[in-house]
Amino acid sequence: MRFIKQSTALLAICGFTLLSACTSITDLKTDLSERVFGREVVDMEPLTEFEANATAKIVWQAKLGISGNYDLAPVVEAGFAYAASSDGDLVKLDATNGKQLWHAKITEKLTGGVGVGGSLVLVGTQKGVVYAYDLSGKLQWMSRLSSEVLSAPRYYDGMVVVRTGDSRIYGINADDGSRKWVYDRTSPALTVRSSAGVVVDGGAVYAGFAGGKLAAIRADNGKLLWEASVAQPKGVTEIERIADITSLPMVDGPLVYAVAYQGRIAAVDRASGRVVWNRDISSLTGLSHEDARIYVSHAIGSIYALDYTTGKTFWRQAALKNRQPTAPLPMGDRVAVGDVEGYVHFLKREDGAFSARVKTDNSAILPQMAMINSDTLLAQSRGGSLYAIQIK
Repeated sequence: MRFIKQSTALLAICGFTLLSACTSITDLKTDLSERVFGREVVDMEPLTEFEANATAKIVWQAKLGISGNYDLAPVVEAGFAYAASSDGDLVKLDATNGKQLWHAKITEKLTGGVGVGGSLVLVGTQKGVVYAYDLSGKLQWMSRLSSEVLSAPRYYDGMVVVRTGDSRIYGINADDGSRKWVYDRTSPALTVRSSAGVVVDGGAVYAGFAGGKLAAIRADNGKLLWEASVAQPKGVTEIERIADITSLPMVDGPLVYAVAYQGRIAAVDRASGRVVWNRDISSLTGLSHEDARIYVSHAIGSIYALDYTTGKTFWRQAALKNRQPTAPLPMGDRVAVGDVEGYVHFLKREDGAFSARVKTDNSAILPQMAMINSDTLLAQSRGGSLYAIQIK
């Protein structure tokens, strides 16, 4: 997900320009995503020197292929790394050294991250096709859905759960790709085209939607369990009123957490859908958790550590203003975030101070990084490389 300058005047001007220039609502949504959430960096905070108390280094690098306009995401499972490029490349690597074990070439643009589960490797395309491979790289089945797949398919209990760009969620039989159910909902006319996917846990599918809504859906039949309001749209223009959840929810015990752009972060009771607490923090790339703390990247670049029961702030790191930080990745004593210039920063868990920093290439780190082990992460750059980065 990309950056928007926080200016009411700019939003109003953009809204008028978009409405007058686009010939259809589909064009409008795409243009909105590219113009308002484009990659223009405004008043980016320069990096400052700090006294490092750890060392970060790249332990291996693999060239994959560009991600284009898509927020692809790698995944690590059982010691193997899986990743995709927008040009149709799907690879399996040894996560310890980056050695390529197999490569599949798909003759369509890949538009979402890779999902792994049930001995399947799953990926979706711009044309709405889900491809399922076995762990040796052999194609098992294909399933055509209603529109492009912008996030990673999820495996759960014999089912593959897939979200499409038209806000539908599908339950697909993991054995053959046949459709079992579909959850459909009405979306506002103007929404942000994002890579927000789904999280499946305890028999429920959790997904955030436009208008700041968080929904829980039964994984076995696609029926709605409850819907909660994480944020309420507010403002004068349609663009000002965007309050979409553009990142993954996060499940922790009895609560599910979600955060909306131009909205709030909220903790919601998983059983009832009741909002337990919320506070005004806006985010594009999302949140994570570890050891009773919530970590969230603010839309303008600050990184927050919050108490998971109350939302109270433990610390805030404000030195990454407008650097388009990724979702935070907790790593024990440190929290990692990537930025738009290809840096990966490591912050101290205790107080958010900088601990170490490493540079990859000159392109943005994609929003979701993955853990290889307790001291090594996997980051994918928009320029098309995978980096295993170790912190000691």
